[in-house]
Amino acid sequence: MAESQRPTPPFPQQQQTQTPGQTAELNPKPDHGELTYKGNGRLAGKAAIVTGGDSGIGRAVAIAFAREGADVLIAYLDEDEDARETARWVEEAGCKAVLLRGDIRSPEHCRDIVVRAIDEFGRLDVLVNNAAYQMSYPSLEAITDEEWDKTFDTNIGAMFRITRAAVKHMQPGASIINTSSINADHPNPGLIAYATTKGAIQNFTGGLAQLLAEKGIRANCVAPGPIWTPLIPSTMPPEKVEKFGEQVRMKRPGQPAELAAAYVMLASDEASYISGATIAVTGGAPII
Repeated sequence: MAESQRPTPPFPQQQQTQTPGQTAELNPKPDHGELTYKGNGRLAGKAAIVTGGDSGIGRAVAIAFAREGADVLIAYLDEDEDARETARWVEEAGCKAVLLRGDIRSPEHCRDIVVRAIDEFGRLDVLVNNAAYQMSYPSLEAITDEEWDKTFDTNIGAMFRITRAAVKHMQPGASIINTSSINADHPNPGLIAYATTKGAIQNFTGGLAQLLAEKGIRANCVAPGPIWTPLIPSTMPPEKVEKFGEQVRMKRPGQPAELAAAYVMLASDEASYISGATIAVTGGAPII
C-alpha cells in the first residue's frame, strides 16, 4: 500500500470493552499484509512460536513468517475468531498453523506453549514474544496492585518463562525476538505500568543476548511506535483513539504489516551477527 493510502487520523470514535479487542470492530481495518506481503523463502524449513499471534502485530508476523516458509504456533488469550483467521492465512501460504488458547500469566501454560510447538514441529527455530497487556490510567493512584501485577505478569513474567522453556530446545542459529516499544525510551505517563514493562523487556533482551551468545542463539527487540491494532480502542479513551498516531513525524499510526519485515529479518539467517539490538519502527520518532 502506498504511503498516501495509509489511514491517518482523525479516526471514527470507537470503543471496545473487551481487552485486547476484536479486529473485525476496528475502523479503519488494519493491514496485516494479507494482500501485500510477498515471501522469498527466507525462513524455509523453520518453526516458530508467535505469542499474541491472533491479531495486530502478531498476525502480521505470522503471515509473513508463513510466506517465508515457516510453520507457526499461534498462542493467544481467548480471541478465537481472530486466531482462526490468522491460522487460515498461514495455511493458505502452505505452512502448518497450530492454535493454542490460554493465559500466559500461568507458568504452566508458558511451558505448554513450548511443549506443544516441539510436539507439532519437532523443532523450534524462532520465538516471538509479542503478547502484551496495557491499560490507560490518569494517575498513579488509579492503578491498583492487581492491575500493576497483571501488566508485569503478562508482559515480562511470561516472556521470561516462555523463553526459559524454549532455549533448551533451540539450536545454534535460532532467534528470539521480543516486542518492546517506543515507550521503553519515551514512556507515556498514561501508560506507566505498560511503559515500565517495555523498558524491562529491552533490558532483559540485552542481557539475554549475552547469556545465549555461546549457544549461538540470538536475542533482539523490535520497538514499535503507535500501531493500529485492536488493543488501541480497547485500552484507550475515545479522544486518544480518534487522534492516535498523530504525535509522530509521519502523522499517522503504523499498520501491523509495516513491522513484519523487521521480524523476518531478525528471524532469518541473514541476521546472524545481530544480537542484543533494538530495531525501532516508529514513524520517524527516534529512540536512543
